[in-house]
Amino acid sequence: MSEYPVSNPSNAEKDLKSTRRQTVLVVDDAPANIDLLVGSLKEEYNVKAATRGEKALQIVRSDHPPDMILLDIMMPGMDGYEVCRQLKEDFTTRHIPIIFITAKIGIEDEIRGFALGAVDYVTKPISPPVVQARVRAQLALYDQNQVLDRKVKEQTAQLHATRLRIIQRLGRAAEYKDNETGLHVIRMSHYSHVLGRAVGMNEQEAELLLNASPMHDIGKIGIPDRVLQKPGKLNPDEWVVMQTHCQIGADILGDAGDSELLDMARIVALTHHEKWDGTGYPRGLAAEAIPRVGRIVAVADVFDALTSVRPYKAAWPVEQAVALLRQEAGTHFDPQLVPLFIEALPDILDIKARHAEVQGQ
Repeated sequence: MSEYPVSNPSNAEKDLKSTRRQTVLVVDDAPANIDLLVGSLKEEYNVKAATRGEKALQIVRSDHPPDMILLDIMMPGMDGYEVCRQLKEDFTTRHIPIIFITAKIGIEDEIRGFALGAVDYVTKPISPPVVQARVRAQLALYDQNQVLDRKVKEQTAQLHATRLRIIQRLGRAAEYKDNETGLHVIRMSHYSHVLGRAVGMNEQEAELLLNASPMHDIGKIGIPDRVLQKPGKLNPDEWVVMQTHCQIGADILGDAGDSELLDMARIVALTHHEKWDGTGYPRGLAAEAIPRVGRIVAVADVFDALTSVRPYKAAWPVEQAVALLRQEAGTHFDPQLVPLFIEALPDILDIKARHAEVQGQ
């Protein structure tokens, strides 16, 4: 048993609640604990359940992530601490509040959990009223923070727009050395934003990706013109030089621990040429070892490159580019991201039309 089907409201009830019921994921290896937690929460929330940490990660990383996670610490295989660590290190899932459910009540355990990013603890034996109160309070706090974030964004819209233009121009600096146009970085950054939202990023994280992704190829500034602008195929030595642009970009952006934007930009610059099957560069990372923001930008970047005119090629028809994405899902691209990108194609094509190249420019 890895996931429980819980709550079976009528269709009318689903229609009434689908727009306002939040989803809580319960993770515990003891079925009795899951039954108790599900019974405590199902009247107010949609509840999903998993008995192992690995299954919990699959659910959270799906295209329908939960709004909150109740997470047991002591589980066979991957424990709750590791589940929490992985979720908080991922830009697309770290915003989800996590409450630990545990019999461990030592100060050291609490400190470790909070250090990993948990928002609260509930101790065993489980008290349903306490669980309900803690979940309700933390979701209300999360919602309040989201509202405050939106207000701050509204009040700083001018500054935000100016910063975005500066970042896009920094990204375009690399394009001027290459055979691409500045509109490429605008289009692919918006594609990345759409795909980030589709995979479960909240608006704040997706906008961070929108602003960070234009710098994906900033490292091309450090590639010699004889390699970067060579009209023909690169020889093996030249290809080795070209591959260094990922590390150069990461070095330019630096280890900016005080800036989420530059931190994400550095990760994107370093990993957007990694491939799902491990044959990419610069580090040969594979599957989920590649940060998901890098996997998102890989899809957006390749799609725009294929469907755009370059001095050395005509633009591919959209249908041909989509066929290649499907073909390369599971080898080049994250197989979960490709269907989501294709599903969002109307939004993608709208962005493509709004930022189309103009003849003679």
